[in-house]
Amino acid sequence: PLEGDDGKIALSALEGFLTSLRRPPFEVMPVSLSLTQSTEFGAVYSVDEVAAISELAHAHGIKVHMDGARFANALVSLGCSAAELTWKAGIDALTFGATKNGAMALDAMLFFDDTLAETIDFRRLRSGQLWSKGRYLGAQACAYLEDDLWLRNARQANAMAARLAAGLEQIDGVRLACPCQANEVFPIFRLDVDKRLKAAGAGYYEWPGAGPRNSVELGSNEVLCRLVTSFQAGEEGVDAFLAAARG
Repeated sequence: PLEGDDGKIALSALEGFLTSLRRPPFEVMPVSLSLTQSTEFGAVYSVDEVAAISELAHAHGIKVHMDGARFANALVSLGCSAAELTWKAGIDALTFGATKNGAMALDAMLFFDDTLAETIDFRRLRSGQLWSKGRYLGAQACAYLEDDLWLRNARQANAMAARLAAGLEQIDGVRLACPCQANEVFPIFRLDVDKRLKAAGAGYYEWPGAGPRNSVELGSNEVLCRLVTSFQAGEEGVDAFLAAARG
């Protein structure tokens, strides 16, 4: 992992790492860079950021992969096209995920570099993976993409996350660890707020270890938590959570 706020790889961190590398046989040389879009902290790489990172990686002979488990959420957040966020910005391969945006279990691998596409079947088999009933994935893909369902799902999830984040910021004893750009919210709850929410039946994960930003420090009476809204989230559920937090 390389440093950067909110789970994003900073261009300066990548450049510093690449320029510090020696040459074989004394050091293993990297051949690929993976960007998570949107990140584990809900941050989104802009088109310009993706393009700048890809350009730097390619200059060092490194291919660029985009982990798009939440690709739809990032796409609707930026308001750009899928092409602008991927191959036009220098991405060589995309993991196009649908499992976190409505599908039962679905990921597709898209290759914008033809040379990578030529060998992927063999690489997949070498790792011991082969779906025997791919039609069940194909059926999900058809439903997911038809009439832009995937984008509608993502817009709903993002909108509810924004509503949740805006409401939490108005509550005493709550602060946000980082901005909400997709469908993830990272609030820091004072312990009395955390206790009140759990007593009301709310279930959520406490985030272990370091927060999304080095500048964020937790007080002895605070806890960092992770909230994720899905395509099924609605205003009623979000408002009920906010009401419980307010007490």
